[in-house]
Amino acid sequence: MLLKAASTLSSLNIHDASDSSLSWPSSSLSSGLSSSPILRGSPAVVGRSGFVMFASKGANSRPLTGVVFEPFEEVKKELLLVPTVPQESLSRHKYGNDCESAINEQINVEYNVSYVYHAMYAYFDRDNVALKGLANFFKESSLEERAHAEKLIEYQNKRGGKVKLQSIVMPHSEFDHPEKGDALHAMELALSLEKLVNEKLLHLHSIASQNNDPQLTDFIESDFLIEQVEAIKKISEYVAQLRRVGKGHGVWHFDQMLLNGGVAAA
Repeated sequence: MLLKAASTLSSLNIHDASDSSLSWPSSSLSSGLSSSPILRGSPAVVGRSGFVMFASKGANSRPLTGVVFEPFEEVKKELLLVPTVPQESLSRHKYGNDCESAINEQINVEYNVSYVYHAMYAYFDRDNVALKGLANFFKESSLEERAHAEKLIEYQNKRGGKVKLQSIVMPHSEFDHPEKGDALHAMELALSLEKLVNEKLLHLHSIASQNNDPQLTDFIESDFLIEQVEAIKKISEYVAQLRRVGKGHGVWHFDQMLLNGGVAAA
């Protein structure tokens, strides 16, 4: 360790190198100091404890050993990758084209499902259907899928990708079924849609894994997959309940349960 003699004399009680209490000759000390490539030309001070303190003007220029990270050297290759074209993203890093395309496809899936749910909301809100509980359920489902699409858009921009919105297919406007009735038919369709969305999300997750993108896989797992499993479970229970009550008066009771937040009507 290199210490400046001027800053340590007062605290360490250092004496001059000619102190009579030292047990070695001054000639050997001076020769030993002068033989070192670092100590040569450096003023030395010897104390009673036998330690030698010295200061070297060239100490900071000595190359370090055992260094595992040199930021000013390693950052040079990253500087070469910074885009200079205004049309290119500055934040994009380790984000493959396949992942970018898959995100855009999932955005389209979420918007299409939201559109179908919105059509269901419009149907059950008709005056001659008048199932307000189902209408509210599908309206909330539509808004939820739209929020998923917007979350994916935000993530695409965050990673430096470009959002490319695609066409949305016009959904059906009638959901009545001669055997099942409109409520059960719509709920089974909703269950199929949720399973389809889950399949698409798993495909997106696999693309992220194939492209070694742990940030995208974590995003899909934490923000989508858990919620998707819960949605499938809830709608599966609704389908089972509607199959029990049939097409008659039980549908009205089920609708009231949805309208009252899960509390069955008296």
